[in-house]
Amino acid sequence: MLWLTFAPVADKTAAYFHISMDTINWLSLVYLLISIPFGLVATWILDTMGLKCAVILSAWLNMVGSVIRTFSVIGFLSLGSLTYTYLFIGQCLCALAQPLVIFSPTKLAALWFPDHQRTTANMISSMSNPLGILIANLLSPALVSEKKDIPLMLGLYAVPAVTACVLATVGVHDKVPPTPPSASATLSTSQPFFTGLKMLLRNKPYVILMVCFGAGIGMFTCFSALLEQILCIKGYSDVRPFCILNLPCSCADVTPCHSLSLQMSRFRNQAIPLALISSLFGFFGFSIYPVAMELAVECSYPVGEGTSTGLIFVSSQIQGVILMLLLQALTVQISAAPFSTCDIEEGGALDWTVSTLVMAGACSVVACFYVIFFHTDYKRLHAEASNATSINKIGTEATAPEA
Repeated sequence: MLWLTFAPVADKTAAYFHISMDTINWLSLVYLLISIPFGLVATWILDTMGLKCAVILSAWLNMVGSVIRTFSVIGFLSLGSLTYTYLFIGQCLCALAQPLVIFSPTKLAALWFPDHQRTTANMISSMSNPLGILIANLLSPALVSEKKDIPLMLGLYAVPAVTACVLATVGVHDKVPPTPPSASATLSTSQPFFTGLKMLLRNKPYVILMVCFGAGIGMFTCFSALLEQILCIKGYSDVRPFCILNLPCSCADVTPCHSLSLQMSRFRNQAIPLALISSLFGFFGFSIYPVAMELAVECSYPVGEGTSTGLIFVSSQIQGVILMLLLQALTVQISAAPFSTCDIEEGGALDWTVSTLVMAGACSVVACFYVIFFHTDYKRLHAEASNATSINKIGTEATAPEA
């Protein structure tokens, strides 16, 4: 939610703070930049210090960051030219919290659930990310009809951050359950952090998955942050229906549906076809996110779950930064935009045609590369099966009657 607070109302935010649209985009882009170095720290925290530390630290960072963001709109503080500085600092603190949460679903599933429930647990926890994105895309436009509503929006966004911090601090007691739920959790064979990183970078199937799935997440990140700016120039005044139908696309789907949705965004008066294609994009992408996270763990075992999933997200943030900067550089300023619903006072009228064509082409290339080259064994499942066989064999020998 905090990541995309401003993206659905980028033009009104720019007008409120008297800054450019490019500067507003940095409020989203900073999440990607910070996640690159801190993502490695987050993986170390998860695999070394445990889930409890990661969850509580993330909650506190989110709370402090969201509160600092509200300072930028409190009138009696008289911050003057520092209003955007406070807004940006708060956003940076929230960005530090993101990797700790996003990297944790596979770790949570592996430590707290038996093998037949891991994928389901991973799916439920992973879907909290697109759910937050959906809420942001619905709530921000609903709260901000004019630029004067920005303070109300920031105040309301601080409420769930403070609530989550209290719940995490009071409610999270243990980093592992008293009884391990599976053989892999019992053995706890995760490699040391730096050893695991070396193993991952030498693992060909994992590297392919890291590049391709990371590219999908990076593309979605760009699309989510820039959607309002892409559509408003074509006369679409409300992007919320497309966000609802496109919710599962945060699963980083890289199918042709993504390419079609990008191309439909270039045309006016195509709300129904664009909504239908967005729904297909979401439908096919829904299951990819948790499955890819489980697949990362399976093909990289016995590397720690936090490290194997975290490195994918670090890859996605690197690719997302490059792509977002490239797409903005490829835009063209429009002098006359008669159908635009953007607030063009701060440079909101931009032609995104070339940018959407580039993103669509990248989707197709990544999808083909993954289908052709990715092959792997399920190493964790094989290890658990072998361990179960050994245990059964030892148990049989121990109970066998003496001759």
